[in-house]
Amino acid sequence: MLRRIGGYLYPRKEPSPRESRLLERKGYAVIREAFSPRAIGPLRSEILEIYASQPADGRAQMNDDYFRYEMFNKSPRAQKMVARREILDVIEPLLGEDCHIIANTCWRNPADAESRRGGAWHIDAGPHVPRPKGAKWPAKIPYPIFAIGCHIFLEDCPLECGPTGVIPTSHKSGRPPPVRRVMEDSLKCDGMGVKALSAKAGDVALFVSDVWHRRLPTGPGDTGRFFLQVHYARRDIAQRIKPTQAVHHIDDEARARIRSKRERRLLGIHPPGFYDG
Repeated sequence: MLRRIGGYLYPRKEPSPRESRLLERKGYAVIREAFSPRAIGPLRSEILEIYASQPADGRAQMNDDYFRYEMFNKSPRAQKMVARREILDVIEPLLGEDCHIIANTCWRNPADAESRRGGAWHIDAGPHVPRPKGAKWPAKIPYPIFAIGCHIFLEDCPLECGPTGVIPTSHKSGRPPPVRRVMEDSLKCDGMGVKALSAKAGDVALFVSDVWHRRLPTGPGDTGRFFLQVHYARRDIAQRIKPTQAVHHIDDEARARIRSKRERRLLGIHPPGFYDG
């Protein structure tokens, strides 16, 4: 646990919520009944209207209509929801009181044949502290956390709907999931198997960006998934709300002088990655 004092990060002395400790140790946590139906119902309705009235953003690499990006820009209720203390009280002890949102995308996955196999095991970024296979992290040093994914459930997501599955403690491995095994249901890390983050509407699931995770295969009775996703990160990590083609720090004159792909990336114009589509 940490906190920022005078611009620097220091170990946190104050007590932290149980969910914060679970995120640090296991790489995931679920805040049960974080939000009431009175809070979730209007948010769900507002987001459904956005899906109905605004076209897809054209940023997703597949099934573009499933997603809507920049949700705090599009939905006033989403803007307020992502700033609720029920979430911030859990993540701030891990990311600092000045952490910010780097991505805010809504997911609405329908029930379809494409989801029956589930998704591939992956990590969202990093690993932030990459290490060779077998190099253990010292048990006495808490593993640093740089970004946290958050799912605010707008509908129930039981096991048959293919909730996100995580492999506990895999965020400490310093490695991504093995490429040849990304579709294996039985994948393990240090002897730990999958934990399904099934949820009810109003629950909030949280996971460290480095933890191995995937959408689990769906089953009979699948009704799809619908949740507001938020990624929070340390202040040091750049926001990815808009792609760098649209938002960067390069003047037109400087941009006209670029002559190589490396120069484009060096100056801050990157191809889309996980957070920005």
